[in-house]
Amino acid sequence: MNWFANLFTQKIVDGNSLEMKKFLIVGLGNIGAEYVNTRHNIGFKIVDHLAKKEGLSFEVVKLGMISEFKTKGRTLLLLKPNTYMNLSGKAVKYWMEKENIPKENVLVITDDLNLSFGTIRIKPKGTDGGHNGLKNIQLLLNSSEYPRFRFGISDEFKKGQQVDYVLGEWDEIEKTKLQERLDIAIEIIKSFALAGLETTMNSFNGK
Repeated sequence: MNWFANLFTQKIVDGNSLEMKKFLIVGLGNIGAEYVNTRHNIGFKIVDHLAKKEGLSFEVVKLGMISEFKTKGRTLLLLKPNTYMNLSGKAVKYWMEKENIPKENVLVITDDLNLSFGTIRIKPKGTDGGHNGLKNIQLLLNSSEYPRFRFGISDEFKKGQQVDYVLGEWDEIEKTKLQERLDIAIEIIKSFALAGLETTMNSFNGK
């Protein structure tokens, strides 16, 4: 893909090459076996898929589970907060500060009811859109200016059934299409770290 071009070109600052860049890739979800295959846990599912593809494992750490992925001069910390969705910001803030990772190098992956199933939206900032995980992150970072990767889960539910739908499992049609979308999600994460946010948005938004 064209976003792989010139990946090995290093920028020079004051005559010195930049040190290895570090990124925090946050998959939002809820811990517990009952949530593993639910729509609300797509963030967990995406980072799990990347870890599986790369032969990585997660380590239980403070406020979550972490796996480290290195590629082409970049270090990606894959984070699954164990705080439950509504307190996701606590883990995000802690690991940003611990690893000295700036907001622009954070990518938060979450589900989105306002997008049709599998639709992708990558943005540099935005509102929480009523999502409790994003709401808590914004509260604790005191900012809405951090990159986010929204994965559409659609809104095919009847009035009053939103919670059951979001915390429900994928239907059979969704399951057949999910693998392809997960593979694309991995490419998005790599592109974000290697080619940057703008290129990633141009390459993947709407796919």
